[in-house]
Amino acid sequence: MNYYQHHVFFCLNQRAEGAKRPSCAACGAEEVQAYAKKRVKELGLSGAGKVRVNKAGCLDRCEEGPVMVIYPEGVWYRYFDESDIDEIIDSHLINGKPVDHLRI
Repeated sequence: MNYYQHHVFFCLNQRAEGAKRPSCAACGAEEVQAYAKKRVKELGLSGAGKVRVNKAGCLDRCEEGPVMVIYPEGVWYRYFDESDIDEIIDSHLINGKPVDHLRI
């Protein structure tokens, strides 16, 4: 049995300016991850047996970023703003239905 029902990882990798590949941090990923963590706590979804929202280094899907992945399902998402995060929380984390239009 998994310690968490859902484990959410947000790529927060920051590449040097002028790097050949983009980075999620340059797309505001850190602020969105903090928002997701706060929102999950506000909804009473965080903790053992529930949801854990974590920071991650490079998840190697930079060109599709900013990205996040939810385990144990292994569902990858690209998001644009906090409303996308709200939709992912409501649909995937609460109701178990991945958000197809944000999947990568």
